[in-house]
Amino acid sequence: MWDAFKDWIFSCIQFFFNFVGDWGLAIIIITIIFRAIVAPIMHKQIKSNFQMQKIQPLLKEVQTKFANDPVRMNEEMQKLYAETKFNPLAGCLPMLLQMPIFLAMFQTLRELGGRQGDTAYTFFGMVPDLTQTPSGVFGDGFMAFFPYLVLMLVFAGATFLPMVLQNIHNDSAQRNQMLIMGGIMTLMMLWISWGSPAGVLLFWGTSSVIGILQSQLTMRILKKEEAAKEAEQLEVQPVKVNVERKVKKKRPTKKR
Repeated sequence: MWDAFKDWIFSCIQFFFNFVGDWGLAIIIITIIFRAIVAPIMHKQIKSNFQMQKIQPLLKEVQTKFANDPVRMNEEMQKLYAETKFNPLAGCLPMLLQMPIFLAMFQTLRELGGRQGDTAYTFFGMVPDLTQTPSGVFGDGFMAFFPYLVLMLVFAGATFLPMVLQNIHNDSAQRNQMLIMGGIMTLMMLWISWGSPAGVLLFWGTSSVIGILQSQLTMRILKKEEAAKEAEQLEVQPVKVNVERKVKKKRPTKKR
């Protein structure tokens, strides 16, 4: 069944290749369709991340206050989740749901060269062979390696950039920690991309860029909605006027 699913994905790529006449562009079109399918799932994940950012200061306050009492800390955190209607697992579930589609796309593109041996899988001449890996063309000279280098940098940079955007407003200690983690992950992605076919790098890079754009757009909409709610609450609240009453002075009594 899994092989049939991969065959179906390849048939879709081949269909768009017959339509546009370029394998790289066909991969990009399939990637856009893939991102459109998982867009509602990603929206829930981004919304969960936004809610997490909102309650993060409250969580830190609870963790600091009950640092010596893990049981009480867990109870207070559960209360906080219930009050704010936040589900910690909501951000993980969307990722798990889209993983099978991603893995099938990934494996299909890795096996691209073995499906039609005589076919030239090119991307508008910029990338002469989408089945080749950066390590495989490194010895052919810089000009031959350059398009693969660009795909490697997009592949790795698209992993690091979301971490920067998500933690740009956090405190310096947490931001620095995430940036270090992101830098390590970027190096790992560069190492992985070194032995990955260019078709895989094109798919992942395009998917990540679309994901970043969706995330930024969704976060902007959520922030506007939050600001509108806060403004509405301020308008609804009655205006409190503090009226200070003067203390009446006693009239002096007349002496008879």
